[in-house]
Amino acid sequence: MSNSSNVQWGGRFAQGPSAIMQAINASVGFDRKMWRQDIRGSLAHAAMLAHVGIIAAADEMAIRQGLEKIASQIEAGEFEWSEALEDVHMNIEARLTEAIGEAGKRLHTGRSRNDQVALDVRLWVRDSIDGLSEQLRDVMRALVARAAEHAGTVMPGFTHLQPAQPTTFGHHLLAYVEMLSRDLSRLADCRARLNESPLGAAALCGTGFPIDRHMTAAALGFAGPTRNSLDSVASRDFAAEFLFCAAMLSTHLSRFAEEVVIWTNPYFGFIKLSDAFTTGSSIMPQKRNPDAAELIRGKTGRVFGALTGMLTVMKGLALTYFKDMQEDKEGIFDAAETLTLTLAATAGMVRDLQPNVARLAEAAGAGFSTATDLADWLVRELKLPFRDAHHITGKLVARAEALGTDLASLSLAEMQAVEPGITQAVFGVLTVTASVSSRTSFGGTAPANVARMAAEWQERLAR
Repeated sequence: MSNSSNVQWGGRFAQGPSAIMQAINASVGFDRKMWRQDIRGSLAHAAMLAHVGIIAAADEMAIRQGLEKIASQIEAGEFEWSEALEDVHMNIEARLTEAIGEAGKRLHTGRSRNDQVALDVRLWVRDSIDGLSEQLRDVMRALVARAAEHAGTVMPGFTHLQPAQPTTFGHHLLAYVEMLSRDLSRLADCRARLNESPLGAAALCGTGFPIDRHMTAAALGFAGPTRNSLDSVASRDFAAEFLFCAAMLSTHLSRFAEEVVIWTNPYFGFIKLSDAFTTGSSIMPQKRNPDAAELIRGKTGRVFGALTGMLTVMKGLALTYFKDMQEDKEGIFDAAETLTLTLAATAGMVRDLQPNVARLAEAAGAGFSTATDLADWLVRELKLPFRDAHHITGKLVARAEALGTDLASLSLAEMQAVEPGITQAVFGVLTVTASVSSRTSFGGTAPANVARMAAEWQERLAR
């Protein structure tokens, strides 16, 4: 490559190796998102140092007042971040020392950037879990409200995206509530496991200063301190677990988004979304594109990528800390911010969508969707083995298909030609309404079940 090309494409590194090293080493461009967590950790650390007599009370007061002022400056956008100071920790500490002098230099006693960053990331992930969990509950509340509204609205249930059995729109929405409830539980489990403080593990082996790690852990809302200093600075499994939870949640949101894309297609015509969650075509004025749903589906790949990236960074690292671990943060930040947006969009879509009740009912009866009800009737009333009933039902479906009609429109004589034991009573189970009403087993699609389950969820989510 010519020198002119180097100047054109690498001009920022014209100063040579030092400029390159500064650029690759610096993380302040992204890790400054953790400034709140960094200041919280430093305040707790300073209070502990004063409590055990490592620093004077006057120094602790100066540190606290200095950090509070820095927090106000950052909040107001008045803080100047320096790439030369590498990261959020050094930027804040340097500004503190500049502001309060010698007392600022005492803050780092008994800790290292290794345990400091491990603490900040844990705090940031914990805060994110709390925020995302509340958003997740909001999506669930939206789904439950619509499920209660449409507990008896029949629609086709699918396997292989082929009509299978009639269900209800409310039951379908509650399926996602169950999925999301497990996501909520996973986030809570992740939070419980990460809720130990690494602060005081120092660089890797702890410290000889008489620090009180239980005090700082309690001050920061942790269940207690981590129990092995090496593990404290070396591990990011809590972050990988968070990203798995995020990936699984994104998968569920993406599946719902895919259904919205399908349902809004005019060939299905199951639901409509308003202009708030759709866009028009630049060239085809008749179109309404479900872009919000498509973007929810598409952004799932970013979250998957963050999980893969985290696991890849960590898979080859011996104990304890390596600079590779600087690469843990951007994926975490991006995944959390992506989920914040997609959860908000999902909640909005759920509240916005309008089911086409007539079209759903029409589609619910298509594709011989009550065939299983016929087979069940043969087992229940004629005491036939299910496999024989399945065979007879298949013949009747073939007969109805040949006549271009549905099962309920076959005559009793046509049915008896296949199975003489069939009586007029069979027609009571061949309607869509009868089919869904009969599914009264626990967790089944009967409207009464759906209404009861929606009420249970409303009560649980109101706590």
